Amino acid sequence: MLSIVIITIIIALLFDFLNGMNDAANSIATIVATRVFSPAVAVLWAAFWNFAAIFVFGIHVAKTMGSGIVNPDIMNEYLILSALVGSVLWVWACTRFGLPISVSHALIGGMIGPAWFACGSSALFFTGIFKIAIFIVLSPLIGLLLGFFMMCLTMLVFRGRHPMKVEGLFKGMQMLSSAVFSLGHGANDAQKTMGIIALLLFSVSGSSDFVNKYLYTTGDFYIPAWLIVTCYTVIALGTIVGGQKVMKTLGDGLAKLKPVQGFCAETSGALTLIGTAVLGVPVSTTHTITGSIIGTGVTKGVASVRWATATNIMAAWVLTIPATILMSGGIYCIIRLFIPVE
Repeated sequence: MLSIVIITIIIALLFDFLNGMNDAANSIATIVATRVFSPAVAVLWAAFWNFAAIFVFGIHVAKTMGSGIVNPDIMNEYLILSALVGSVLWVWACTRFGLPISVSHALIGGMIGPAWFACGSSALFFTGIFKIAIFIVLSPLIGLLLGFFMMCLTMLVFRGRHPMKVEGLFKGMQMLSSAVFSLGHGANDAQKTMGIIALLLFSVSGSSDFVNKYLYTTGDFYIPAWLIVTCYTVIALGTIVGGQKVMKTLGDGLAKLKPVQGFCAETSGALTLIGTAVLGVPVSTTHTITGSIIGTGVTKGVASVRWATATNIMAAWVLTIPATILMSGGIYCIIRLFIPVE
C-alpha cells in the first residue's frame, strides 16, 4: 500500500507542476503581450508571487477540495490514483495542443469519476459540486464585467491625456496588477493539489504506520504544514517552466492588448480570484482571465475580440469535467481488473 501512496503523491505533485505550466500563461500572458516584461522575466515574476500566496491566504480552497466534493470516508489510494491519472492525462493533452483549459475542473472531474463509478451518487457532495458548477459560469462573467467596467472607468479618468504618458504609467501599474493576479492564482490553484493529497493521507493514515508517523496524524481531516509548503513550491516551479503555446493563445489570440488593457484585465481577474479564494470556491484562473481579457477587449468594439478563439476555449471548458469523469472512472475500472479493491 505504501508504494501506491508514494506513487500517488508523486503524480499529484506532477499535476501541481502541470497546473503551474498551463496556468503560467494565465498569469503572464497579458504582461508579455503588452511587452512590459520579456517571457523569461515574466515567468520568474509570476512564480515568485505564486509562492508568496502562502504567507497571505488561508487554506479554504484546499479544505473544499479535500472534503467538500466527495465523501472522504469512502476514498482510498486507488480512487485517488485514478482521479489524478485521468486529470494529468487531460491537462497534458490540452497543454500540448495549446488549449487553456481549467486545470481545477480537470481535477474536480477526476475526483468525481472514480467515486461515482465505485460507490454511486451517494459518494458525492452535490452542494459542493453545484457551487463549483455555478462558478464555472460566474467566474468568467465576473471577470468580463469587472474588466469591462474597469476599462470604461480608466478611459473616462484618463480621457484627454497624451497616449504615450498613459501607456508609460500603466506599464508600471501592470507590474503590480500581474503580481496580484499571480498571488490569487497561487492562493487558488496550489491549494487544489493540497486538498487531494491531504485526502489521500487521511484515507490511509489509519492503516499505514509510516504515514501516521511521518506524514499525517490520524484524526480529523486537516492540511499539514509540510504539504502546504511543498505544493506552493511545485506550482511555482511549474510556472517557471511555463506553457508557451497557451500563453500565445491567451496573450494575442483573444484580443490585442496594450498596458492599460493588460492592467484592467489582470486587476479584474485578481479581484475575482482573491474573492473566491477567501470564500473557499475552487474556480478556474483560466476562465477568470479569459473573461477579463474579453471584457477589456469589448470596450474597443465587439469585433476586436477574436470570437473563434474564444469559442474554442469555451468548448474545452465544457468538455473538461465530463471528459475527466469518464477518463478517471475508466482508469479505476481498469485498476479493479488487476488489483482487488475494497
